[in-house]
Amino acid sequence: MAEQFHTTILGSSAAIPTSLRHTSAQVVQYHNKRFLLDCAEGTQMQLRRFKLPLMKIAHIFISHLHGDHYLGLPGLLFTYHLLGRENTLHIYAPPGMQKIIDLQYELSQLKPSFDIQYHDLTKGEEVLYEDDRLTIESIEMVHRIPTFGFLIREKARPRNIRKKAIQKFNIPQDCMQAIKSGEDFISPSGQKIPNKEITLAPPEPRAYAFCSDTLYTESFLKQIEGVDLLYHEATFMHDKAVIAREKTHSTTIEAATLAKKAGAKKLLVGHYSARYKELEEFRKESATVFPNTLLAEEGDVIPIRYSC
Repeated sequence: MAEQFHTTILGSSAAIPTSLRHTSAQVVQYHNKRFLLDCAEGTQMQLRRFKLPLMKIAHIFISHLHGDHYLGLPGLLFTYHLLGRENTLHIYAPPGMQKIIDLQYELSQLKPSFDIQYHDLTKGEEVLYEDDRLTIESIEMVHRIPTFGFLIREKARPRNIRKKAIQKFNIPQDCMQAIKSGEDFISPSGQKIPNKEITLAPPEPRAYAFCSDTLYTESFLKQIEGVDLLYHEATFMHDKAVIAREKTHSTTIEAATLAKKAGAKKLLVGHYSARYKELEEFRKESATVFPNTLLAEEGDVIPIRYSC
């Protein structure tokens, strides 16, 4: 069975929270790992509301230093201290994030109970995190201040050896790793068994692109090509395209256009301006260009599925 790979929406509002929507935050879960993308005001309350384990988050990614994307971070860090956290926390953000947090600690005369490792975001297409299953790399946005998105991509898996083939050809244990890597099997008698006859191809690696605040741009189009799920801000309906450009944000049609050009399998729009109360029109307008569009709404769990 495939590992869990999904994102939970904690906040989807732009600039200010509303009575219905919190500002930007998502938790991406891959198997037993959880990554927090943005940490706006109220994030820790949303984590509790949706029963997501605060202490299991070891990596926090802040897209940029506008308050609607990070103001929940100081409070979350203080909570971690009060709960006696001991494990190291990694924070990835544009330069300045550590200065903001250090000032909080200095003024409150607090020495946290855990270590924080800060990682400055300075360019796109940089690998920020890697383990045996995943990589997370930066995506450079176009906004009023340095801003980044994040591409979370599964690594390719080895091929799976058919159980019946192991028995049929009496494949020894010390040959299995080579076969999983794609090599043919040579039997003790010298018979060559093609790899495709004794293995099954693994599922295609999955990928999630989180594209934060940005003017419409195709500068990172190749980087996100073919992703299973693309989150892209759509702060405004398209009749406000001029305002969107002035504020270096995107519209529904622009987000959908990028998803179509990138060959994304699914589009998730969010970061809605507080002027809008009803969101269904965001989905409908985006769907005129890219039909497979979803709305980011608080509490939604959006799967990043295997490609068909």
